[in-house]
Amino acid sequence: MRRDPVPQRSVPQAALADLADVPATSRWVRSGAVRLHALDYGGDLPPLVVLPGITSPAVTLDFLARELTDLVRPVVLDVRGRGLSDDGEGYGVEEYAEDTEALIDGLGLERPLLFGHSMGARIAAVVAVRAKAAVRGAVLADPPMSGPGRGPYPTGLETFLRQLSEARRGTDADEVAASWPTWPRREQELRARWLSSCAEQAVVGTHHAFEHEDFFAWWPRVPAPVTLLYGADSQVVTAAGAEEAARTNPAAALHAVPGAGHMIFWDAPTDALATLRTALSVLLGPTETGPGQPGTRPGSGSRRSA
Repeated sequence: MRRDPVPQRSVPQAALADLADVPATSRWVRSGAVRLHALDYGGDLPPLVVLPGITSPAVTLDFLARELTDLVRPVVLDVRGRGLSDDGEGYGVEEYAEDTEALIDGLGLERPLLFGHSMGARIAAVVAVRAKAAVRGAVLADPPMSGPGRGPYPTGLETFLRQLSEARRGTDADEVAASWPTWPRREQELRARWLSSCAEQAVVGTHHAFEHEDFFAWWPRVPAPVTLLYGADSQVVTAAGAEEAARTNPAAALHAVPGAGHMIFWDAPTDALATLRTALSVLLGPTETGPGQPGTRPGSGSRRSA
């Protein structure tokens, strides 16, 4: 039986026009045969490699990156299969880590900080453990803790595929708002215009990895300094997951963001940004190359009952 081809990615003209309003420069590197695109916010401050989530092209994190330029030089990666970057042959966490290492090397980023949300947090953890690129620390935001023997990722693959289908058909901010009603309007509009740039095979492969690659196979080995941020109401990092993270990597600092679910920076932008800025300031401080400080235990301040 002939199978229909996988629907193609697309970047509408209106999406490309969004880049005119982004205070960053497009940069390009190669990771093997894969051409990778990144948004570089420039400056002479320490670099921060920003790694987005499963269906978040680089431009969708502009609202966050531009609020950090007084602390760091954000460089936001279009992870393979998203945005303007090429597709790849594989979509496991180590392929993504290799791409991140290629970005660091290709742009000559000296001992960057790493910051990742969701999928990006998993990537940042693996880059830090592999130590093939020298980094000065990492902030992980709500990494998927699903995996073998740990239950499914809270958002089913069918939900992602439906959203991709809507994007290829031609969605708008109002339809996005049905799934993400509390997001700022600009972020709903960006998602509507850029979601079709995400390859279906990249989303399928990543979702499979969420359930077949164990975050806790890497997390205990992530070197200090490292901070883990999570939404107080997240279904991805639960109370039990946060407790396990604190127990298995006691040098890490853990901070819950009140009023936020998994999409921390979209759900509670003011508190989440303040928490991230504090975490980055600590990593950039005078003890950045020294031993990590014991982490804040879950429930010690901002966690709410889920």
